Amino acid sequence: MNDDINFKNNPLHGLSLKNLLIEIVDHYGFEILHAYLNINCFKTNASIESSIKFLKKTDWAREKVEAFYMYQYKNLPKASSTQFQIPPRDRIVPEGHTAGAPAELSLEDAQRLSEKRAKKAAEHQSGSYGKRHGSGRSSVQKSRSTGQSNSDNKKDSHSSASNPWGNWEK
Repeated sequence: MNDDINFKNNPLHGLSLKNLLIEIVDHYGFEILHAYLNINCFKTNASIESSIKFLKKTDWAREKVEAFYMYQYKNLPKASSTQFQIPPRDRIVPEGHTAGAPAELSLEDAQRLSEKRAKKAAEHQSGSYGKRHGSGRSSVQKSRSTGQSNSDNKKDSHSSASNPWGNWEK
């Protein structure tokens, strides 16, 4: 394994958390940061000092802010799936990638993004996100192939929901 990995192309290399926060707060402000990152330290008692205190204690929030800095503020191309699993400070930015101008963000865009995330979360919780819908056979076709009526299917599914061994007790 190569121990001479060059992290110097990573915009977080050598950048303190305080300087990172000062840069993004000066550019975007606490309101935009809260709208995009949904971290309460940018809404409640919002200051650089209190945000640093919270982010130093909370790894997931600090990594979220660092990723925001890299991909919104520094406008780098999105990380690959393997690099995405690594904390932002440890990611390797290819030599050809350079930081660009900060992305233009607005509260309206943040609201749309929030609604999109909420919809995706609701789909995920309902179990329909990313799953195939059915086997292509209707419940009538399934009951015909098993020789049961639709009412029998409903009764069995109800009994198995309340008693996991319900289908085996017959």
